[in-house]
Amino acid sequence: MKYAFSLKEKNADVCVLPFWEGALPAFDLSNFASFVRPLVDSGDFKGKSGETIFLYPEGFASKRLLLLGLGKKNSVTVESLRRSYAAALRACQSVHAKLVNLFSLDGGSLSKQEVLQGIWEGFLLSNYVFNSFKKETLESTFSLIDEVHFIGFDESLEPALKTAQIVAESVYFTRDLVNGNADEVIPQKLAETAKSLMKLSPRIQTVVHDKAWLEKQKMGLILAVNRASSVDPYLIEVSYQGNPNSKEHIVLVGKGVTYDTGGLSLKTTDGMLTMKCDMAGAAAVLGAIRAASLLNLKVNITGVIPSVENCIGPLSYKLGDVYTSYSGRTVEINNTDAEGRLILADALSYAVKHLNPTMMIDLATLTGSVVMSLGEHIAGFCANQDALADRLMEASKRTSELLWRFPLHTEYKEAFKSDIADMTNSGGREAGCIKGALFLEDFVGQLPWAHVDIAGTAYWSKPKYYYPTRATGYGVRLLIDLLKQLVIHE
Repeated sequence: MKYAFSLKEKNADVCVLPFWEGALPAFDLSNFASFVRPLVDSGDFKGKSGETIFLYPEGFASKRLLLLGLGKKNSVTVESLRRSYAAALRACQSVHAKLVNLFSLDGGSLSKQEVLQGIWEGFLLSNYVFNSFKKETLESTFSLIDEVHFIGFDESLEPALKTAQIVAESVYFTRDLVNGNADEVIPQKLAETAKSLMKLSPRIQTVVHDKAWLEKQKMGLILAVNRASSVDPYLIEVSYQGNPNSKEHIVLVGKGVTYDTGGLSLKTTDGMLTMKCDMAGAAAVLGAIRAASLLNLKVNITGVIPSVENCIGPLSYKLGDVYTSYSGRTVEINNTDAEGRLILADALSYAVKHLNPTMMIDLATLTGSVVMSLGEHIAGFCANQDALADRLMEASKRTSELLWRFPLHTEYKEAFKSDIADMTNSGGREAGCIKGALFLEDFVGQLPWAHVDIAGTAYWSKPKYYYPTRATGYGVRLLIDLLKQLVIHE
């Protein structure tokens, strides 16, 4: 979306007029009182959060006025503004608006920057559509907003607008990958996408390791999971050097299972229906690196993406068999649907041995257990260092990409004991999110590390709030906020 600052209202398709609950204006109502007062006095509009109603004034410069409810002023947050302005954007789209006026408002306890952040992110994150496979366009339903005029806002806040727009476009980038067909977004497609990021900045370098390299390196777990697939596996490295003089190096590892049947531990039809999203961790890592490079963040990042398909066929890796990881640890397979931790284990071991990370975070749609525990709105995570966990929680609060920390309860490692190998790959359904993290912990050593299970948050059961499609792009905003913290604290 284009944007511009103005002191006075411009001709627009819609002017959005914000009100607190009780129909109390959150802006200077003087120019609109004659149009708005009869509706407010009628009691038909109450100003509840996300409430919208159109007015069509005669002789007014703009075609429509949209009254928008923000909820109670003493309860306003950046997140509540995001959700309210997402509702406003959907209303604007429904009337095919292209140009929208947004008015400055008194945000109570929020700073001017926080108010603008909530408004703009609500608009940006909602102004997305994925209709690549629709024969008919969505023009009959709504259209995307082209331009926003900010009326009465402080122009010194423009850098915040630019930052939010870059991050939102990287969220779109991530959503596009997750929403795409699994037959098209295969490991090779992820590799090509990673290579395309080099066009954004000379500070980005991508190296794609093919199947022959994986075999030479003896990455037995990645190779095992991909055995039944007709497409080749890859290990993808994308490095962004934003601060070459710094020794700090953050490694982000993203699970890249582009489709997951469950293997011989075959999923049900309903369980398999959404499994094109099983590469959402990889997509979020690529999106975060894209955003970091365009924001010129002074950090050094490497994204490591093990990418496979988990299919069934004559070559499927087998229950009861033992496979050797890149680290040398052997794993007895007792559930072929616990494949994500296998490919992550080889990727984490590789990163520790060759990339000299000072911090490592993996994102993965790893377990159904985390969805049962926390639902779709909250990701579960484990961390081996409180300082890293605290920073993740701070980023979570600012972005509302919500997190809940689970303990790395070491007694649960008993569940991975094997009679014939160093470990099994599944410890059962109980405490599944914790056990998944405990499995991975054996492959990261002592460096600061966190595992974020995004199985619920990456792909919702239905669109909601400022997530207009099931693919949410979760993780991009969280990671960028964390990286910005690290720049400040360096």
